Amino acid sequence: MSANTLIWCQFIVCTALIGAAGFQLSRYGDAIAQRTGLSGSWIGLALLATVTSLPELATGISSVTVAQAPNLAVGDALGSCVVNLVFLVIIDLVFRKETVWDRASQGHVLAAAFGVVMLGFVMVSLLISKVPGSQNGAVGPMLGFGWITPVLLGLYFVAMRTVFAYEREHAPETAPEFDSSVAPLRQAVIRFSLAACVVAAAGVSLPFVATDLAQAMGWNKSFVGSLFVALATSLPELAVTLSALRMGVVDMAIGNLLGSNLFNVAIIAVDDLFYRPGALLAEVSHVHAVTAGSAITMTGLAMVGLFFKPKSRVLQFVGWVSLGLIAMYLLNTHILFLYGE
Repeated sequence: MSANTLIWCQFIVCTALIGAAGFQLSRYGDAIAQRTGLSGSWIGLALLATVTSLPELATGISSVTVAQAPNLAVGDALGSCVVNLVFLVIIDLVFRKETVWDRASQGHVLAAAFGVVMLGFVMVSLLISKVPGSQNGAVGPMLGFGWITPVLLGLYFVAMRTVFAYEREHAPETAPEFDSSVAPLRQAVIRFSLAACVVAAAGVSLPFVATDLAQAMGWNKSFVGSLFVALATSLPELAVTLSALRMGVVDMAIGNLLGSNLFNVAIIAVDDLFYRPGALLAEVSHVHAVTAGSAITMTGLAMVGLFFKPKSRVLQFVGWVSLGLIAMYLLNTHILFLYGE
């Protein structure tokens, strides 16, 4: 068996494991939501998003420590945000009963808004770090990380607390009825944890396999990180999203994607703490600001869809919000391929 064939086999095995375990995550995540009275949106935002974003966390830390490839780390985190927003288009395509924007809970706007704020801080930091005399964006010579790091971590925890408070305040007064076939809470937690371990193990291995495949093509690291590796590390999100749609829990699917974006941006702060040469965002290509800006624009489009709830589809295919998301993704891809480092 050739080396390339072996890599492809590893890629397929990882993908298959993620797909199978992703269905179990959605199934038992829904059971936990029903047994505890928590909303599907919160389960997707907190539990599922954390598990499915572990590959980005592992890729980022290994990129800034072992590989010394800061562009790969930042590109993967921001690129995964863009890819996750494209997955909203897939939801719109698969969910044919009505447009996903009409079905989704309006509470997702809050998580999306926090995502815009965090991404905005990242873009500003990327641009400021390129200004002469900015001291590379570092907080201080002894600390070795950028000013953006404590800001992002603080915003992430504020976002989680705020969304949880919102979901609790707007929870239905009466407990929702659930089927007697729903797994007991203890069993659901155990099986959710086992599925999470499978997703984490396969997901952490996946980006390394994807990097080997991408490097054979001779692509630049910004392009590889923002597109190829980002797509690979986002496969857990896709698997969980499709599984949640199959079960009819749309809010859990959307919450997983928007929650993953919040976690992905927080990963940049974690990567900065592990990156010893200096402030991470000061050492990477300014082209990542384009990806951050694209993610902001796409999140804004998603917020419009979630708030306005358009019911019509373009040529009975997808909503106009989805077309805007695809157009922005293609523009970002084109710019990265031309100008990435």
